[in-house]
Amino acid sequence: MASAPTILVFDSGLGGLTVHREIVLARPDARYIYVADDAFFPYNGRDETALVDRVVPLMGTLIESYRPDLVVIACNTASTLVLPHLRARFAVPFVGTVPAIKPACATSVTKRVSVFGTEATVSREYTRALIRDFANGAEVTLVGSARLAGYAEAELNGAPAADTAIAAEIAPCFVDRDGRRTDTVVLACTHYPLLLERLTRLSPWPVSFYDPAPAIARRVLDLVGPSEPFMPPPAQIVFTSGEPPSPALASALARFGIGP
Repeated sequence: MASAPTILVFDSGLGGLTVHREIVLARPDARYIYVADDAFFPYNGRDETALVDRVVPLMGTLIESYRPDLVVIACNTASTLVLPHLRARFAVPFVGTVPAIKPACATSVTKRVSVFGTEATVSREYTRALIRDFANGAEVTLVGSARLAGYAEAELNGAPAADTAIAAEIAPCFVDRDGRRTDTVVLACTHYPLLLERLTRLSPWPVSFYDPAPAIARRVLDLVGPSEPFMPPPAQIVFTSGEPPSPALASALARFGIGP
């Protein structure tokens, strides 16, 4: 692969920024294109046919336009539903996003783990199969949120949700029963680590939060190889809606190393 690969990071919105950030740390010399499908956000609640019909042709257009060496699907919903169709259709390598259930259950001390994602992700058979295969004796609670991804997007746009609203979304993750408390929460939506500081502060007791981004970055590095001494221009962002970012969002994007 070329010494300075082009990597396209794709998400329904801005949650993939948490993945983009980790990949850039691993391979800072790459050229990055971040694509937010905000015209179709949120993916939660979309059925499989609608998502496949949306994402597959869109990805074809993006691949033709940007010629990436690798595509990261930084979205749990798209990874579980659309990724097989993308791999069957296109020759470019794809890296998907999988809830970090295996390491979370392996390291939990109390063996009480929560998987916190969108309603779509926690209801998928794919997620339940991961639990069956990798629970490692842990009792796993599935918690679906209809609002937290939207709260994360709003915060980046300078309109943060109230603490009480976020606390209400995360509260079901915390189970204290039979002398055992939840000690590990899997963040099964890439939007959620955008709110990690607030999730940590609003938790009723300390837990370990598992973010899939570091594992995704390691997988990308496996495929594209180590960094070279070359610094490309700032990452480019594409909004499928065509709408420009608000001043607050532009400022937030700059913190992720993404220019206009």
